[in-house]
Amino acid sequence: MSKSIFRTKSVDKILADVASGFSDGEHSGSHLTKALNVKDLTLMGIAAVVGAGIFSTIGLAAFNGGPGVTILFIITAVTCGFSALCYAEFASRIPVAGSAYTYAYASFGELIAWIIGWDLLMEYAIGNIAVAISWSTYFVNLLEGFGINVPAWMTLDYFSAFKAHEQVAQLTANHQTAQITDMLRQGAAAWNNAPGFGDFKLIANLPALLIVVIITYLVYVGIRETKRATNGMVILKIAIVIGVIIIGFFYVTPANWHPFMPNGFSGVMKGVSGVFFAYIGFDAISTTAEECQNPQRDLPRGMIYSLIICTVLYILIALVLTGMVSYKDLAVGDPLAFVFNKVHLTKISGIISFSAVIATASVLLIFQLGQPRIWMSMSRDGLLPKVFSKIHPKYHTPSFATIVTGFVVAIPALFLNLTVVTDLTSIGTLFAFVLVCGGVLLLPREATTKGRFQLLYINSKFIVPVLFVAGCIAFWKPMLGLFSGDNAHENFPFFLFIILSTALTIACFVKNLSLIPVLGLLSCFYLMTQLGYDNWVRFIGWLVIGLVIYVSYGYTHSKLGNKASPTHKLSVRIAAVGAALSILCIVIFFPNRDALIETLDIIVAGCVGFLILYLISAAFFNASERKKPI
Repeated sequence: MSKSIFRTKSVDKILADVASGFSDGEHSGSHLTKALNVKDLTLMGIAAVVGAGIFSTIGLAAFNGGPGVTILFIITAVTCGFSALCYAEFASRIPVAGSAYTYAYASFGELIAWIIGWDLLMEYAIGNIAVAISWSTYFVNLLEGFGINVPAWMTLDYFSAFKAHEQVAQLTANHQTAQITDMLRQGAAAWNNAPGFGDFKLIANLPALLIVVIITYLVYVGIRETKRATNGMVILKIAIVIGVIIIGFFYVTPANWHPFMPNGFSGVMKGVSGVFFAYIGFDAISTTAEECQNPQRDLPRGMIYSLIICTVLYILIALVLTGMVSYKDLAVGDPLAFVFNKVHLTKISGIISFSAVIATASVLLIFQLGQPRIWMSMSRDGLLPKVFSKIHPKYHTPSFATIVTGFVVAIPALFLNLTVVTDLTSIGTLFAFVLVCGGVLLLPREATTKGRFQLLYINSKFIVPVLFVAGCIAFWKPMLGLFSGDNAHENFPFFLFIILSTALTIACFVKNLSLIPVLGLLSCFYLMTQLGYDNWVRFIGWLVIGLVIYVSYGYTHSKLGNKASPTHKLSVRIAAVGAALSILCIVIFFPNRDALIETLDIIVAGCVGFLILYLISAAFFNASERKKPI
């Protein structure tokens, strides 16, 4: 037993626990079903990657970057490729569920494992909500193509309708009706026509609820059913995407590819969030490790094969889009359907809408499959209640965790408009990739084992320092510019990148670190710096909330730790007072008219106050205990 928050769980112990049945909840005798081979894993990876990104976010990325967005796809694919190789190394050594959470537990220790597990829950949950809402939009459009019109109040979220109603009323009162867009008009109509009583209106995104219920049921009843549904959807949508590429090339006007980067490299990098959001799904494959027939061999292959196939498809789609119409016209939510309508191929546009419904459903399926297995893994280690690791005796799935995941996604998808959270999802995923790449650097190099993937070792002793010096020479002016300007504090993420790069360069020269994980770590962290200061603030706020839960529950219930000491319990009580005082300060001194924003401020402030007083009191008690005579 250990009191350290960085206590690690050895690879041998992880594998021994799985073999003994400890991993299956409370020794219920029910195990996860081993039903996946390399073909299934590859198709799952494609299902998770070819989805909302290729049918929606690619449009805005192309609008910002022009045809040069293909370069961003290559950069992102290389970055993900480094991470995929590191995932593959971990998956071959630790073939159990849990993804980056389990890998971090074995390399960095419990606190970092909790942080990455909490981060992955945010990534999957918010990503799922956004995908569910995106699916709803495509589904409603598809129904309209068949002449079926669903009332707007059944397809829109409450807050969007309320804000649209207020804006239309204000613009009308100011005689500015020309500024009322179709989207505002639709939202106001949903508010005005919705049933309700008094000022409350019954407005909810019911199609989003429907798809989450259906997908959650599929994931609940078994991995085989999930596999069959996924394979069918993937084969169909790949066929349609390839067809779109072939037909689209006949309508390409090469003049549209000039200039290739109309807004320069900075314009290309503006699309990093949307492009990376398209790739985040491949890590979900690693959560199915215990359901693979041969995880050491098949998991690495499935990840790498799916990444290569999806990258080729994305590059070809980007070239078709920017070749068929000017990049200036692509700031739309349904770019593929839009460009075919633009060239008067309306039937193809209808097929694309149908494909989008299938594609986004398959992404939701894979994400809903991954999240419960992370809940399950954290529960096995005592960091969450035992019920989350319960395996259903008939369906052999983490049943309770799957149901909770369904509620966590379905309820917000009913009432919230979260299509703008791709930045937050992307920063969470990149953080997971950073830790996985860093974790590989901490693993001891082992001899090659037949049938098991092993990451190629390339000595970074001289390569990384040369790259670092070259980067400093090439970008010294922009680097100096970071310290000037009115909003210099917003360059904080890039300052961290410079510090990390310097430290890693020194470590590479001294420790002869492996090149591939180092490049993966640096490239992922660099992409994180491109996601904006505000997203870093939100991300750190989420991690602060997670740390409070770890201090309050996870630390004291960990399988590797001891029962809570009296001083720890007293520190938690004192910390609760700090949380209450912080909340009181927010309410009194920083009132906010927006109820949602004020609620979020209160939650984060309370957590910060809790952590500050906990750390101070815990440090005081520890110092006092050291002074006591033995």
